[in-house]
Amino acid sequence: MKRLFVLFTLGAFVLLGQACSHAGKTRIEAGEHFVYIHEVVPDVMLDIRYFSEDNFMGTRVDGYLRPVSLVSSEAARALVDVQTELKRQGLGLKIFDAYRPQKAVNHFMRWADDPSDILTKQKYYPDLPKDRLFDLGYISRKSGHTRGSTVDLTIIELATGSELDMGSPWDFFGEISHHDSPLVDDKATVNRDLLRQVMVRHGFRPIVTEWWHYTLENEPFPETYFDFDVN
Repeated sequence: MKRLFVLFTLGAFVLLGQACSHAGKTRIEAGEHFVYIHEVVPDVMLDIRYFSEDNFMGTRVDGYLRPVSLVSSEAARALVDVQTELKRQGLGLKIFDAYRPQKAVNHFMRWADDPSDILTKQKYYPDLPKDRLFDLGYISRKSGHTRGSTVDLTIIELATGSELDMGSPWDFFGEISHHDSPLVDDKATVNRDLLRQVMVRHGFRPIVTEWWHYTLENEPFPETYFDFDVN
């Protein structure tokens, strides 16, 4: 059934119809609306790695106060459609990251400026010098995530929660993570293509260097970089 999300913004009520199993919460910044993905997308799995130490910096990232994910309501509606299509095949989405505050990106920049901190090099960027990660495009000083309509995600089997083989882990910096990398086998190539096809079909665009990264084509805040906490 349809439930209504109530967004409290500048003293007014904004009502958004959204198909989901229960009423979702919202997060507001500058009078605009965001929703929690897990309260909108049925059976989605979350693995919010920037809330943990299992990420390329090896520490919890600034601005991640809870292991939840937020996106614009427009991106959330598109993700509902993606999940609906995947569920027909017994598959679903796992979210690694979505909205990312600017303070998190600033944390990335401080980390990149410290050449002595190579704690995670062997796991996340074994073949690349740390001081080239920005130049090579693996980390950005201005991230699409901060605009609220970009997600990092993969496909899982709903029955087991197991991730499909994509040939490289999330956030691994290297050529093997490029969408059409010849370094992955046929199975991983097929799985990456499945993810790309279903995401593009529902309004998202990929980037060449990261098989997991998608941005809503018609994102509602293309010039706005938010900085409220993930909470």
